[in-house]
Amino acid sequence: MTKIWDKSRLPSRHVTVGPDRAPHRSYYYAMGLTEEEINQPFVGVATCWNEAAPCNIALSRQAQSVKKGVIEAFGTPREFTTITVTDGIAMGHQGMKSSLVSREVIADSVELTIRGHGYDALVGVAGCDKSLPGMMMAMLRLNVPAVFMYGGSILPGRYKGRDVTVVDVFEAVGQHGAGNMTDEELHELECVACPSAGACGGQFTANTMATVSEAIGLALPGSAGAPAPYEDRDRWAVESGKAVMNLIEKNIRPRDIVTLKALQNAAMIVGATGGSTNAALHLPAMANECGIVFTMDDVLAIMRSAPYIADLKPGGKYVALDVHNVGGIPIIIKALLDAGLLHGDCMTVTGKTLAENHVGVVFPENQDVIYPVSRAISKTGGVVGLKGNLAPDGGVVKIAGMKNLRFEGTALCFDSEEEAFRAVADRAYKTGDVIVIRYEGPKGGPGMREMLSTTSAIYGQGMGEDVALITDGRFSGATRGFCVGHVGPEAAVGGPIALLRNGDKIVLDAEAGTMDAILTDAEWAERRAAWTPRKTDYNSGAIWRFAQNVGPAHLGALTHPGAAAETHCYADL
Repeated sequence: MTKIWDKSRLPSRHVTVGPDRAPHRSYYYAMGLTEEEINQPFVGVATCWNEAAPCNIALSRQAQSVKKGVIEAFGTPREFTTITVTDGIAMGHQGMKSSLVSREVIADSVELTIRGHGYDALVGVAGCDKSLPGMMMAMLRLNVPAVFMYGGSILPGRYKGRDVTVVDVFEAVGQHGAGNMTDEELHELECVACPSAGACGGQFTANTMATVSEAIGLALPGSAGAPAPYEDRDRWAVESGKAVMNLIEKNIRPRDIVTLKALQNAAMIVGATGGSTNAALHLPAMANECGIVFTMDDVLAIMRSAPYIADLKPGGKYVALDVHNVGGIPIIIKALLDAGLLHGDCMTVTGKTLAENHVGVVFPENQDVIYPVSRAISKTGGVVGLKGNLAPDGGVVKIAGMKNLRFEGTALCFDSEEEAFRAVADRAYKTGDVIVIRYEGPKGGPGMREMLSTTSAIYGQGMGEDVALITDGRFSGATRGFCVGHVGPEAAVGGPIALLRNGDKIVLDAEAGTMDAILTDAEWAERRAAWTPRKTDYNSGAIWRFAQNVGPAHLGALTHPGAAAETHCYADL
């Protein structure tokens, strides 16, 4: 069987149609394509496959299944890969400065590959933290028919009769340093914590953004759930390949799907699952690719209103496998739809609305992984925003699982994560301290590092409930405790966090949504007058370039104007 496609409005006409494109077609013949295949739509199949970490190691296999689906639906797949920086390995050293930068490089490199070769559509498969928003940003920027697919989570490890994740290993470092874990126990744990391919298993950044991919409509319903090693992932990959061909035929594009209401749905499900604070950075960046203004304030207001209904790590008990076993992300979406908390009329990559996709989903009883909204774990979402004289642009804290929502203490200031980690390792802090890590923002880091090594060490030492931590950098989705990130304006541009001194009294109140230093106007003015900017050691290369272009965290750490400034869209060229 064959299908005749009209390429008159498809980008690949520029590389496949007419006598003047004979040289271009000769390259495709060189790669074994037939004339029939050249005359079909070209679908980019982009993955973040690499051997850097388990998050991405299974993506090449899944790409082959995506290609099968495209071929079965009379398309011509063209596979390519892009980079990732895997946070678990970049964490705790200078490598983490590359992490957020990689989001931009992923989006840029996918854009350039599609543009350069005239591809008509895109299926993107991603597995680790920044690669998920990076891939979805590229889809929205290009606005060609596109389907996103998550590469899947890792299986939980088992240690001394309990499920464990890599976060347990990070926290074990603190336990080991405190003398509460032997060398042998630490080694035994590190050997069993990550038993398979896949991204970190808790509701950390990767699984948070995978949840978003379904709720926002860019992924097939149910496709994000199966762990990476499961063969079911290959079935979803085939279906994703078929789905993108349907989108080409119906001319449904990503910006038809990701509307303001869809972004609101995404923020709601992050709050409801106690998801990563990084969503407050990535959702505004995705909105920017659509020409929609959707700031951290907008995200956090919705998250605060969300009922917390999924008992997931790091604040809860369960991991992604447990969600999959009770029905997956569609169960969470169904619970929120039934409570009237999602916009059910949003279009999705199935060609149907969110409500239509989930009409037949039945909420499972006799399980305590996901709760109906009527029996929510708490009425407030798992992530909230704070503002005050310490953070006029805001900060963000994950409160899922937190016992105390108010903290009063005194500042203990550090101008880099390394300084703070050394102090924690040496136990050079005390109960009641508010550990301040500054000059780690988007510009000042540069790169807005995550602080999981430091926060995990604190918990491992048994001090997680006794101190707080604030930073103009970020926290891993795996961080727990009273840890406020994204504090803005950042220290590098003279934000209030730069003006703090050791011993200053700080009051953090997640219930009231405030964070303040108890200083007079005169004290603030005196310190502001004495402040001078600091330089970094990154004065060339990709990290320098990021620092020159990046905007504030509360707007998404954007590096370009987005669709609002467009005079053309790639899909219409």
